[in-house]
Parts: sequence; structure tokens; C-alpha cells
Amino acid sequence: MAKRIQFARTGGPEVLEYVDVTPAEPGPGEVRVRNHAVGLNFIDIYFRTGLYPAPSLPSGLGTEGAGEIDAVGEGVTMFAPGDRVAYAQGPLGAYAEQHVLPAEKVVALPDAIDYETAAAAMLKGLTVQYLLRQTYRVKEGETILFHAAAGGVGSIACQWAKALGVKLIGTVGSPEKAELAKRNGAWATIDYIRENVVERVRELTGGEMVPVVYDSVGKDTWETSLDCLQKRGLMVSFGNASGPVEGVNIGILNQKGALFVTRPSLNGYADTRERFEAMAAELFEVIASGQVTIDVANRYPLRDAAKAQEALAGRQTTGSTVLVP
Repeated sequence: MAKRIQFARTGGPEVLEYVDVTPAEPGPGEVRVRNHAVGLNFIDIYFRTGLYPAPSLPSGLGTEGAGEIDAVGEGVTMFAPGDRVAYAQGPLGAYAEQHVLPAEKVVALPDAIDYETAAAAMLKGLTVQYLLRQTYRVKEGETILFHAAAGGVGSIACQWAKALGVKLIGTVGSPEKAELAKRNGAWATIDYIRENVVERVRELTGGEMVPVVYDSVGKDTWETSLDCLQKRGLMVSFGNASGPVEGVNIGILNQKGALFVTRPSLNGYADTRERFEAMAAELFEVIASGQVTIDVANRYPLRDAAKAQEALAGRQTTGSTVLVP
């Protein structure tokens, strides 16, 4: 038997159950990973609440983790039992001691990167990779705006942007989070509770505004983000922490300067094995080089997944959080 977190109905943290299960055997093309650490992400809350529907109920939760291969299915030749691996995609169920998923969704983990770092870095780090390197390929000397700069994704983005010579303006919700974002390499911060974001962006850029805004907050920051953009700027809406953006009149993009908007996801970029491996290789390189340090600031036993989600949703965390089976 093995332990996992599951939910039989959608709702608040109380729907999460810590249960015994019989570990599944990997089928053709699949591997089973014995997790050493599991990543916690906002998307997990979306599935728990029903904002994103689970394929069926009861359902496992989570898509990110790191550990060792303990079994392989028929036809799997790229991995063997004992291999160190990490993953960020695949079927729900990472909140578990053992997780079965397609081998194509798993990458080899370099010895220089430990399991907790990998579990905290895969989804968030690959997200930053596609945001800064693909969705809008930032260039040295540019100034950009990144919301929630002290969170797990934001902390990585601050460091990676600085390594690329980019001036990142980060929005935060407290002086403590502002200090953290600056330590991570943010060029400037804006406390959205105490300051007007649009006015501060105008001041910081000398009136030029920014070519791109990265927004994981959603509903509460939609128009603010648009107002921070230069003409023909790009609004990258990649999350819904405050709720989804709804009821948008597309004409507003013209009114505010012939703007562009995109709603990307990791699955939309790491959509082939080749692209997935290349993205992971670049992420592992910036971590191993020391340009990006993953701040595993919060650790919870797997059984306390509900408490961990409450802390994340309540914006009580900074950096990254992992669950330890």
C-alpha cells in the first residue's frame, strides 16, 4: 500500500483526503516514480475547487514531482529503475508516494540538482522559461512588468530576468515581499496595496511604459496590466489567482493602443518531447550555474496538503512550497 491525497468532490481544502491506495503498475510507455518531493502550485487549487474539471472523481491531485523510477512499463527504454527524474506534466496524482505517468513526460534529473529543488522548480521554472524565452523573448536592456514577483514563479522570474540583463518591475503585496523580490533581482517593486501600479510604472519608465506584462493574478489586475503597456504591447495572462478574466470586450485592446493578448500554458509550449527536453535543459543549466536559486521556503508533510494549499491561497507563502511524502 501507498499513501496519496485525493478528492471525491470539489470544494475547499477540507475535501482533500489522505488515503491508502494500491500502487498502479505502469502500462506500455509508462513509468512509476517513487516521489521524494512534490511541488505545490496554484493550478492544484483550481482542480480542487472545480475551476478546472478533473477527468473523473475521486481524483488524485498535482502534476509536479521528483524522485526515482521504481518500475517501467513495456516499451520504455529511455529510463530504468533507480534513475533520478523529475516531471511537471501528465495525469493528476503527483500528491502521492508513488505516481504513474507517461515516460515522455519525465526528464532525467542531473546529479547537481536535489529532489526538493527539482520538485519546486519544474512547473514554475518551465513556466518562466516559456514566458521569458518564448512567449515574449525578452531582450537585454528592456523593462518589463511581472505581477506577484515574490511568489514561486515570480522569484524565479526575477532572477532569470536579471541574468538576461532585463529590468523587471515586480508587483508585491507587502514591504517584506518587496524586499524579497529585490533580493531575487527585481530592478524595482510596486506595492499594489499602497501604490498605484500604473502611475508607478509610468514614473519608473519615464512615461514609456512596458512592452510586455506577465500577469498570473487574472481578474483583479486585467485592466491595470493593459494600462501599463506601450502601444502594440503584449499582455501575457498566464494565471487566475484572483479569478478568471471574463466578459472582455476585445475592442478594449484597440482603445488602449492596438495591444496584443495571449493566454499561454506549459502544455502549449512543452508539446513535444524535443521541446520539453530543450526547455528542461535550459532550466537545469541556469539552476546549476547559480544564476537562478530555487527558494524552497516551505515544506509540508504530504498528509498536510490541505494546510499547504490554504497558506498558498491566502498569500501567506513566499518562494516555493513542496510536499514531502
